[in-house]
Amino acid sequence: MMRAVCIILVSQLFSLTGATESGIVGGKVSKPHSRPYMASLQVNGQHSCGGILIREDFVLTVAHCKQVQHMTVVLGAHDISKKEKTQQWINVAEYYPHPQFTGEQDYDIMLLKLKNNATLNKYVKPIGLPKKNGKIPANVNCVVAGWGKTGVGKPSSKVLKEATEKIQFSFECKKIWQEPFNTDHMICTKFNKKKGGICQGDSGGPLICNSKPQGLTAFTLRDDCNNPKYPHVFTKLHFFLPWIKKIMQA
Repeated sequence: MMRAVCIILVSQLFSLTGATESGIVGGKVSKPHSRPYMASLQVNGQHSCGGILIREDFVLTVAHCKQVQHMTVVLGAHDISKKEKTQQWINVAEYYPHPQFTGEQDYDIMLLKLKNNATLNKYVKPIGLPKKNGKIPANVNCVVAGWGKTGVGKPSSKVLKEATEKIQFSFECKKIWQEPFNTDHMICTKFNKKKGGICQGDSGGPLICNSKPQGLTAFTLRDDCNNPKYPHVFTKLHFFLPWIKKIMQA
């Protein structure tokens, strides 16, 4: 009985970072088009999640971003409130959520096969994946990026924003998050209120360490993503590399 109560309490603490609350808190506006791999996943012209272009025909994001409505990938964007000349709007042909994703936190990763190949140029470029055994040590500074609101009750940021977060020891995150945190499949970061970081609305966006994506934004503390007592959690990319390559080769 006690275990059931603990699980319920923990489940009330966090939420998958859907687009309902806010985006990058604090941070700064990215230099326009300095991150040409960034993708805005949109439904009916509205940003819902982030993602990264990893090949001219594939975007990587998280599985909880999948929606009933058809999604469009917007590449080459800085200000998503405008139809910039640099933007490419491409429909999704196939959705590949990880087969072991159940709607909970684990295995939260998805590939999107684009209906047409992206036209690669200085505004739209894929980013290389990390090496299979490329572990990132604790206390390394990494960058997160995304579109969305800048805080609960605040207006959306139409331009791409970014912030710096620091890799946290996995055992510390396990101690804090308990059951939802899988040390094999997830990475977590620490941050402070002043600098801020990811929040609801940034799902699927990257955690960039040493110029390589090491994680995808997964979940934060419910209703208070900027509470530094609760590390931000990301899907760990290098664990899923064999699955990613298998889907892309097929």
